[in-house]
Amino acid sequence: MPKLVSVKQQEGHDARATAYIKAYMLFPAGILGLISMLGGVGGLGYQLIATDTYSWTTFVESSGLLLLGGLLGWVQTTYHRWILANRPEVFAERMRQPALNKSGKPKRESGKAQESASGSPWAPGAYMVGLALLLAASTMAVLYGAVHPIPACFLPWAGFFWAKLFFWKTLLKP
Repeated sequence: MPKLVSVKQQEGHDARATAYIKAYMLFPAGILGLISMLGGVGGLGYQLIATDTYSWTTFVESSGLLLLGGLLGWVQTTYHRWILANRPEVFAERMRQPALNKSGKPKRESGKAQESASGSPWAPGAYMVGLALLLAASTMAVLYGAVHPIPACFLPWAGFFWAKLFFWKTLLKP
């Protein structure tokens, strides 16, 4: 009997974790990826037409920024897929609705959900390193390269968010 209960609970975790990923990770990634891509390509179009400073160096550097963002998006998605496969309760607890008390206001849950670790203790540091890498690459492309500031800021994020969508695509299939 205990095995049936734990299997049923695991299926509930998987469904809630999948719902969390679709609602709170993939939907915003799609919108932010589209906005970033439009801003980056629009900035490159402005650089090509209005300033006439677009060159092969601009193409290579902007492609590199897009690929760097894609690489970091792939790394983060791989980590999140590992969490989903090994510890779906982490995402499932984030999807849990707060209980209502008699006044109709949400009641705070106990610190149990906050105590559970999401995976590696190195993850927050890795996130900061990735963010610093994206910002440093954008700054270098503007200061020492041939890319204007607008596309240099938007293109790495476009690659990051589109990579997240692309590498989660198996989750979206019915």
